[in-house]
Amino acid sequence: MDAQIITELVEIVGSDNVSAAPTDKITHAYDATQKRCLPDVVVHAATTDEVARVVRLANRHKIPVLPRGAGSGFSGGSLAVQGGIVLVLTRMTRILHIDSENLIAEVEPGVITAELQRQVEKLGLFYPPDPASKEFSTLGGNVAECAGGPRCIKYGVTKDYVLGLEVVTPTGDIIHTGGRTLKNVVGYDLTKLFVGSEGTLGIVTKIILKLIPKPAAKKTMLAHFATIEGAAQSVAAIIGAKIIPTTLEFMDGATIDCIRPTSPIPLPENCRAVLIIEVDGDAAVLDPQIERIEDIIKPFGVLSTRIAADDEESEEIWQVRRNVSPSLRRVNPDKFNEDIVVPRSKVPDMIRALENISEAYGVPIINFGHAGDGNIHVNIMVDLRQEGMAKKVETVLDEVFQTVINLRGSISGEHGIGTAKAKYLPMELDATTISYMQRIKDAFDPNHILNPGKIFLVP
Repeated sequence: MDAQIITELVEIVGSDNVSAAPTDKITHAYDATQKRCLPDVVVHAATTDEVARVVRLANRHKIPVLPRGAGSGFSGGSLAVQGGIVLVLTRMTRILHIDSENLIAEVEPGVITAELQRQVEKLGLFYPPDPASKEFSTLGGNVAECAGGPRCIKYGVTKDYVLGLEVVTPTGDIIHTGGRTLKNVVGYDLTKLFVGSEGTLGIVTKIILKLIPKPAAKKTMLAHFATIEGAAQSVAAIIGAKIIPTTLEFMDGATIDCIRPTSPIPLPENCRAVLIIEVDGDAAVLDPQIERIEDIIKPFGVLSTRIAADDEESEEIWQVRRNVSPSLRRVNPDKFNEDIVVPRSKVPDMIRALENISEAYGVPIINFGHAGDGNIHVNIMVDLRQEGMAKKVETVLDEVFQTVINLRGSISGEHGIGTAKAKYLPMELDATTISYMQRIKDAFDPNHILNPGKIFLVP
């Protein structure tokens, strides 16, 4: 990068916050995909004004800008595929205001998700979105990807809690969308447009979030099933009984085989599916509700159930689920993690299709996720050192995504498109729809400097 550009960046954010050192560039070259794309320079901004000035400079010189939080994304969304400036927002960590009367919080994008949750819960309030990365992912990244998590079946995803935004546009303007009220129909809903746009339309510098009262109590149950069909039928039956649990997490047989040696709770050899079911609300209603759920699922091949008596036992049940990711590397060293979604009733069809694909190509596929909303985390576990394996994975992914579309699902529920799924976008969206999305990108970012190479294939 031109030395004059570096000098101007230093003038904006200070010399301690600009680096073109190889170590810093390598540190910011990865996300959870483990693919590497080196930026030309790393810049740490601390204010909206600094972000805007950096973007104006980049736009004048047509330099790519890559907004970045914790770098925990699974789709390549924060990778500098065309080089340029990685603009890191982790210095912007202030919880600016928690308003207990109006149930809102105003935060900067570098705030860690779990830290906001802890702070609002001290006041008896609740911020429900709970991505698995919540202990290190940032709220700005959550907004960019429209993060979800296990609780979204009852409470919804990030977009359901964003009331307003402050955004730096790709030309360096500062705009404000939405506001502090639940109702707001003034003009176009730009807030929803920015949420989930993967940092391609603007850089979020402040977020106004809706909060709700913290549930008084929770109850957790672990249920073992003889078949994945039984687990899926149980999910449908629970929802059909007009019960919306806080979470309905599932693990398939391949996952259970993977975690059985380290599970804190014994998993029977004939167990081929697990549901973790949690309900929350007033303490008085939880025991009857969890008992009713237990009665509802009994006809569907339940082998056994375990209901947590207290928070400690609840944590032990959830540890079964948390053991999954650390256990996967014992299968093979390389992981391709996809987050497909199908209608709830099609979960067993999708699992059976994944088993068939796994068998046909000799590739282990381990599946778990959010059964309540049909969001399946598909983990293709391979050793890329094997000759031809990379090509085989491409073929497997083609079949997985085509099966999803055939079942009228979506190729991404939480992780976004980024670079990892850009070539699959036409599977789900027709050419006219994509062209309108590209027109929106052109209107906001005429020089295509902001997070280029994401969502849409580069010609």
